[in-house]
Amino acid sequence: MEIEESERQADHNNDTLYKPPGVRVVLSTYLLTRNHLKDQFAYFCDDLPHVVVERNLVHKSLKFRSLNMKFFFGLTLLICTLSLPGQTVEEYKELKKQKESELKVIKDSVALLKTKIESFPGWKFGTFGTLGFNLSSFNNWQKGANPDAISSAIRTSVNAFANYDKEKLFWRTSTAANLGWQKLDTDKHDDETAEFEQVADVLRISSLFGYTLWDHLAMSTLLEYNTSVLSNFNNPGILDLGLGATWKPAKNLIVVMHPLNYHWVFGDDPEFTDALGAKIVADYTRKVFTGISWKSNLTTFLSYKSNDPSLSEWTWSNTLSFNIWKGVGVGFEFGLRKAEVEDPELQNFWVFGLSYSF
Repeated sequence: MEIEESERQADHNNDTLYKPPGVRVVLSTYLLTRNHLKDQFAYFCDDLPHVVVERNLVHKSLKFRSLNMKFFFGLTLLICTLSLPGQTVEEYKELKKQKESELKVIKDSVALLKTKIESFPGWKFGTFGTLGFNLSSFNNWQKGANPDAISSAIRTSVNAFANYDKEKLFWRTSTAANLGWQKLDTDKHDDETAEFEQVADVLRISSLFGYTLWDHLAMSTLLEYNTSVLSNFNNPGILDLGLGATWKPAKNLIVVMHPLNYHWVFGDDPEFTDALGAKIVADYTRKVFTGISWKSNLTTFLSYKSNDPSLSEWTWSNTLSFNIWKGVGVGFEFGLRKAEVEDPELQNFWVFGLSYSF
């Protein structure tokens, strides 16, 4: 009431003040509009309780209907679920067989695409090998000959290749290394400490370049080098350089036949000498089964010169790999070698352990 009295007093004061005609028109319009809004607001306030009540009733009605719909829908879904027949074990087995057939088709398609990619000309690189190790320790084991012994053995082979094929040209380069160390301490409580001793040290580098004359026959030249890398490097060291033909009867088989090959033997031994002879190399790679691959390499030199010890030699190495997961698996590698300039007896080695390829 005090606010309305103040407003009427302000209106009276405004009426008593002198105003220009334009200002009087604006003020009159303002006062009429304000009074109209006040009347409308008062009318709305009088009907407000009825509006609120009606709105609450409508809201409660809609909420009740929503709850009824949810309950009806849930009950219907439960009845339909219970009435559906469950799948049997035979149906699950049939579905599993179907999915396995689809998966086999996808794997076959991927293998076909991989074969097509590998058949394209250009460079191809790869690395594979085997890592074998053995660790053992005995502490007061009285039944053994050395009750306080400790031993360790590590053996590894690393093979890398870079092959180039384009139309009639091919260039195949490979490197292979076999390294091994062994330590045996028969009494780990004494003051003497055993050291690792080297038991294997072989490095072989080969490079074959050729030009295809017919479908499976090419003119080629071969460079091959054999030595040790960690100790006694190039003592002895054997270098072969020859010219001849290369036969490719199958995709994964290459046979090199070089009747003109010169054989250099390096080292401090005065019996080491050079000779002219024939070089024969055969290299074969095959995937025996899914995840199982086999690589075999035979290289030999036949000297035209009679010498004692003989300069003829041969080496046969094999690698068998069982892939378990993404190129990592179990591998077995063994080799035989006969070279009288190194040792009159037959040499051999084998490694069983972790295999890898990428």
